[in-house]
Amino acid sequence: MRNPFRSEAEAFSFVLVCAGLFAVVAVAGVLFGGWVALVVFLVLAAGLAYYIKGAPKEAEHPVVAPVGGDRRCILVVANETVAGRALRGEVVRRAEGDVDVLVVCPALNSPLRHWASDEDGARALAHDRLEESLGALAAEGVEARGEVGDADPIQAMDDALRRFGADEIVISTHPPGRSNWLEKEIIARARERYDVPITHVVVDLEAERGPAP
Repeated sequence: MRNPFRSEAEAFSFVLVCAGLFAVVAVAGVLFGGWVALVVFLVLAAGLAYYIKGAPKEAEHPVVAPVGGDRRCILVVANETVAGRALRGEVVRRAEGDVDVLVVCPALNSPLRHWASDEDGARALAHDRLEESLGALAAEGVEARGEVGDADPIQAMDDALRRFGADEIVISTHPPGRSNWLEKEIIARARERYDVPITHVVVDLEAERGPAP
């Protein structure tokens, strides 16, 4: 069974809505008696069932823009690790020749801030990391484009692939045990979802804070 919610933020919002609705049922029971509470409960349950049934789900076959011309296209997806040396080295190695590179940095946010539509801070941080990454790639001779993407990395990839027909995808995460994306099986889901080669690059930012080799 697929998750009916596109992201953790949507699931968090749904939980808050459920809590509020069931509070209404409890108040109805206290003020008007059990039969009224039962009717209210049935109406709300039907509404929630309709919402879940109609909630957006991951498309089985995402729309991917066709790859055009002779230039290879590489989509790079990373958030906190986007400026990591390990990722930069992998992109530089793969970007030899006539290649287009698009770097997407999902604007990760807390569920509470997402529910409150407070995404400016998350997008600003993602933009700063993205600019640092693009500058470092340019210094290595790779002229890449970049954009801040959706908080959900799968949705961010879907959005990018509608405009950018990638021949391959490079996804960067923290090491196992420190990576939220690995806990959510983002790499496995992407490999199941997209019919292009996917490379997973692990970036240990703590190790990289030491002197460069």
